[in-house]
Amino acid sequence: MHTALLAAALLVGCLLAVQASVNLQLNSAVGTPYGASAVQLGVATGLLAVLAIAAGALGALGRLPDVAPWHLLGGLASPLYITSGILLFPRLGALAAVGLFVTGQMFASLALDLFGLLGLRQQDLNAGIFVGAVAVLAGIVVIIRGVKAAAPPGVPGMSSPRRAGWLALGIVAGAGLPVQGAVNARLRTQLQEPVVVAAISFAVATLTIAVVLLVLSATRRTPKPRIAPLRRMPWWGWLGGVCAAAYVTGTFLLIPEIGAAVTIALTVTGQQLTSALIDHRGLFRLPRRSLTKPRAAGLALLIAGSLTIQLV
Repeated sequence: MHTALLAAALLVGCLLAVQASVNLQLNSAVGTPYGASAVQLGVATGLLAVLAIAAGALGALGRLPDVAPWHLLGGLASPLYITSGILLFPRLGALAAVGLFVTGQMFASLALDLFGLLGLRQQDLNAGIFVGAVAVLAGIVVIIRGVKAAAPPGVPGMSSPRRAGWLALGIVAGAGLPVQGAVNARLRTQLQEPVVVAAISFAVATLTIAVVLLVLSATRRTPKPRIAPLRRMPWWGWLGGVCAAAYVTGTFLLIPEIGAAVTIALTVTGQQLTSALIDHRGLFRLPRRSLTKPRAAGLALLIAGSLTIQLV
């Protein structure tokens, strides 16, 4: 197994944590999380379309009439994940929000494997999976219990009556990612071009969040997006779309080379380590949250559980 490919999988996971963090800057400029998600997804769609054209892969679109309609719906998970990140990062911090996402990812992956859902090969429950699942649960409980104490003054924490709702949102949003991957894998078997599959996934995601934004704006449940402030946004505020495109494309390319289990384990580890660094340093203008001993212990449990589930 080539060291460079393993390092690439870890880097792809790091990019997913960066994506969620820099999107907060985009949200500040646009003025609504749904508008920020639409901009980021649009950027990712454009990048992937250019890449597909450069690779000469657009001929795969001719096979679309033979594709089952539900195979095109993997992109529905992206706007949920991106919008959830924008809502949860300032309330929970990067480490806790990503911990919830990872918990959702792990248990959705287990459900897909153990029950053979969405055409995946069914796998048996073993001791490694059970121990890993318990470690993931213990890790996220330890991290979430420390959120209120770690929240800086003036930043909404976890004392709100909506606490359970925010926690559930993080887990559900994370659970959507492996489901998205499984659906897109079915699409890839038919189109044979991973970059085109990624472009279709993001195009569906962009259309979905655009419709949501239009409906919410028309009913005045969210402000109309601002365009002018985008010109004053720092350059790194645009990295969300780039990171999203790199994550989707990278996982498609890595899974055939190093396997799904290793890819997921390394990308999840990269997510958690990067989110801890972002919190501890207060990167991307996020409030600084120190990596206390309990939070470090929770992080270690999450990583150990993720690796145990995927690699044992």
